[in-house]
Amino acid sequence: MKQRIFRNARIVTADDEFTGCLTVEDGIIRSMDSGNTSVPGAEDWAGDWLLPGLVEVHTDNLEKHLSPRPGVLWNAHSAMTVHDAQCAAAGITTVLDSVVIGDLDDDGTRSQTQHTSIAALHQCHEEGLMRVEHLLHLRCELSAPDMLEVFHEYADDSLLALVSMMDHTPGQRQWRDLKSYRRYTERNGSYNDTEFAAMIAQRKADQQAFSLPHRVEIVRECQARGLPLASHDDTLLSDIVQAVAEGVAMSEFPTTVAAAQAARAAGMAIIMGGPNMVKGGSHSGNVSAAELAQLDLLDIFSSDYVPSSLLLATFMLGQLEGWTLPKAVRTVTVNPARAIRLQDRGDVAVGQRADLLRVRMNRVGMPVVLETWLAGKRAF
Repeated sequence: MKQRIFRNARIVTADDEFTGCLTVEDGIIRSMDSGNTSVPGAEDWAGDWLLPGLVEVHTDNLEKHLSPRPGVLWNAHSAMTVHDAQCAAAGITTVLDSVVIGDLDDDGTRSQTQHTSIAALHQCHEEGLMRVEHLLHLRCELSAPDMLEVFHEYADDSLLALVSMMDHTPGQRQWRDLKSYRRYTERNGSYNDTEFAAMIAQRKADQQAFSLPHRVEIVRECQARGLPLASHDDTLLSDIVQAVAEGVAMSEFPTTVAAAQAARAAGMAIIMGGPNMVKGGSHSGNVSAAELAQLDLLDIFSSDYVPSSLLLATFMLGQLEGWTLPKAVRTVTVNPARAIRLQDRGDVAVGQRADLLRVRMNRVGMPVVLETWLAGKRAF
């Protein structure tokens, strides 16, 4: 592969920030130095930031393209390629597409999309249609009666990189506030009080019947395969105690400070949503990402449902007291990469894969991705 040299770039590594030059060859970062270079053909980045490519461990963005309106199912290949393009434009070079398995929706949408999306992921991957690298994150809805059957179908998938266990039963974890839960569930159509009460009762009955046995089986199967495990919406100290006993390494979106503190004490990586940071709070009324960051209880950002939130949240985080831009950048690069056991990316360092971003601040103070590079090749 042709050697490329970038000069006059504001390089952000895991621990430092400086203006310098960087050499890429055969998709790998070969050298990096502060100062300028007189080598002919070096590309002048004019002081723009040079960051590692972003690593996304949990995005629901694909779902928005699979079901753009209530009752509408879109072609999965079209959905996947547009989602891929959005990730590249957002600076994401490694993305774990989170697919919910186990259907609690009344319309059965997820029973269809969970299979078509995984099939499209493989087909687009095999055809070389992806701009960035896509892996699979199975989000296991523990209280769904059909969840375990679907998990067994995909447990040995070659692209599977992360499994998370979640329980969205109303009245606990993310949905402690039933008013917030009702607003969320009624986004696609309203319930009368009798219907809502019946739905709540059914959700709780399903939890009693399925959540614990399904959880035990998921933990056993993941441990046997060496798959990284994440818990979801940890709220109580008992949630963290249970997760630690199961060998869970990541706490996704803890809903309280107490849960995040317990996760930190247990050595778990704490994941929060980029939209939470950008919007200034949780859409379901739980603890804010900024509050956890100010307590140094934040390790990883996920874009959740807005790919562009990763970069925005990173630069906002870098402005908080106790944070620097390199520390903030780690939450979307090296920290998530190492959490899912990827050692070859996530840092601007010699020997790392040349997944790189060129970023410039626009006139209204927003970071904008100008270029995205995957293994030394331009992806956007």
